[in-house]
Amino acid sequence: MTPWLRELFPHNPRPLLGMIHLLPLPGSPGWRGDLRAVIEAAQRDALALAEGGIDGIMVENFGDAPFWPRRVPAVTIASLTRVATEIRRTAPLPLGINVLRNDGEGAMAIATAVGASLIRVNVLAGARVTDQGVLEGQAHRLLRLRRELGAQRVKILADVAVKHSAPLGEPRPLAEEIEETAGRGGADGIILSGSGTGRAPGGSTLEELLHNQRARNAGEPQGAIFRTPLLIGSGLTEENAPEMLAAADGAIVGSSLKVDGELLAPVDPLRVRRLVDLVKELPLSANP
Repeated sequence: MTPWLRELFPHNPRPLLGMIHLLPLPGSPGWRGDLRAVIEAAQRDALALAEGGIDGIMVENFGDAPFWPRRVPAVTIASLTRVATEIRRTAPLPLGINVLRNDGEGAMAIATAVGASLIRVNVLAGARVTDQGVLEGQAHRLLRLRRELGAQRVKILADVAVKHSAPLGEPRPLAEEIEETAGRGGADGIILSGSGTGRAPGGSTLEELLHNQRARNAGEPQGAIFRTPLLIGSGLTEENAPEMLAAADGAIVGSSLKVDGELLAPVDPLRVRRLVDLVKELPLSANP
């Protein structure tokens, strides 16, 4: 566990961040004309996550699909800032911001304004083909903006081989992707997900993650892949948590915490508590 992760989550060596999928915000195709309803739904989810013992919260404008590929409109930034402020008042846990599809600068601005601790960026380095077209890395702008804002405390979690995307050319080895994203792109943490929402990493990705964790435990060579925390970004469940968290330092969890496991349903505090309690009982030998 790296120093910044340990400082932010001192009570859990494998922190769990619960995802709040916001209802459609003003300006989106699904907007229903009532921001108070969006806020109240987010507050209910935040309370459920906090009551269940979650370590932190991540919030994203999930209901705004189809997403802007890069910078989102001002009304989205304003609305997300308002909702995030209310979430912080409701549940004073470490908060992360993700502005879909890839507005890292917007997320950094919101995080700075509301006192959030983290942002998530789907494509920080390199490029990916997505349903929004080709998304290109923005590390050169984002890290300069963070410096200009004096917001070094806001940590950047960056996806590698982000879900709902494909490489432009031949896939690169996972270790190379992580080295580029953390070593050259400046990510403070790496997120690894499956192919889509609610799908866990598997196959060669999981095997390589397990291999890397064994190397970290053995004190083998240094590099971004060894010193940068790795979080599971989708698909964590009670059933696969032991395997997933043997390969990672924590997770962002959304779908499996919902009532009846339905993606757009409210968060179920009982599901949160079961997962939190299970993770606390897992042996720590797999983590450095």
